[in-house]
Amino acid sequence: MLFRPHILFRPPAEADSVLIRIADGCPWNACTFCAMYKGIHYRALPLDECLRAIRREARRQPDAARVFLADGDVMALPFDLLRAVLDELNAAFPRLARVSVYANGHSIMGKSDDALGALRERKLHTLYLGLESGSDDVLRVVHKRETAAEMVSAGQRAQAAGLRMSVMVLIGLAGRAGSALHVRATAAALNRMQPRLLSALRYIPIAGTPLHHDLLAAHQMLTEDEAVREVRDLLAGLQLDRTVFRADHSSNIVPLQGRFPADKARLLAELDALLASGTLDRQTPGPLPTML
Repeated sequence: MLFRPHILFRPPAEADSVLIRIADGCPWNACTFCAMYKGIHYRALPLDECLRAIRREARRQPDAARVFLADGDVMALPFDLLRAVLDELNAAFPRLARVSVYANGHSIMGKSDDALGALRERKLHTLYLGLESGSDDVLRVVHKRETAAEMVSAGQRAQAAGLRMSVMVLIGLAGRAGSALHVRATAAALNRMQPRLLSALRYIPIAGTPLHHDLLAAHQMLTEDEAVREVRDLLAGLQLDRTVFRADHSSNIVPLQGRFPADKARLLAELDALLASGTLDRQTPGPLPTML
């Protein structure tokens, strides 16, 4: 087991943030589609090491306004450690506006409402949560820790405390046979949670992960046409009151961006036109990105 991974993962939206590691790895690390933290022993870094890292980055970028705390599921760390880290960030960065972290449903539910509120008061701002699917059948297959209902409840509680949820779902995660259920259940879960930010990424099998073998062996990976249709059907089922939607990751076949509910009709029209054009591959997934 390694104590320090060579790669520090962060969401695409945090490209301009100061990245500070306060933990190694992911405490769950059992999802069959994910290779991000494999071989990494999960641990919280000692507080004094965290504080030194904050002060070091503050000397390098004293005017920074945004910070992302790594690694996977920083919300799983003890409240007292998170509070001390946020207090130091506020002291070290005079212009600090927001701090963001990866979070799982289990770790959010492990914090009381008062704790969530106290973290928000210290400028914890956005929690990035991988819902992946709203179907418990799919979640069990990919060994996700929580049920869909637990993740919805976690997102609702976090947003009630003033935190912003940025939720990710995976197009094609259920393969061809499970696609319809995956879409219906995911739309229903998102409608209950009402996240402020929503990202749809196409699932790309990663060599060495169990799901990579299972999907390829069963010839279940969606074709280009099927993947775009899954996005279209997901958007059609969404009833979101105030959500920014993006599907502009390198995994996506066509880049999309808009706001719900204002841009829903436009997004559906764009996808309907693409599906009717005959340009999408109906036999294979098409060319896959080499970098994610």
